[in-house]
Amino acid sequence: MQKLEIINGWEFEYVDNGGGDTFYQCRGDIYHDDEHDEIPEPELWDAALKLEQQLKDDGYVADASHSEKGWVEVNIL
Repeated sequence: MQKLEIINGWEFEYVDNGGGDTFYQCRGDIYHDDEHDEIPEPELWDAALKLEQQLKDDGYVADASHSEKGWVEVNIL
């Protein structure tokens, strides 16, 4: 795995916590939906989905998700 993937100008850092806990992460601005829930920056989310598909095309099982404070992760399962 590359330590850094750049997708649409967004820098996704590779993290390996051991035990199969591996993912790429990137942080953007915090947005809120109509219900005031935090959601990722739309352009960052698009980049995460593109990275997810790129990993799948390379034969990995991957899943894009988001958490608090603008973070998105692309988990490698």
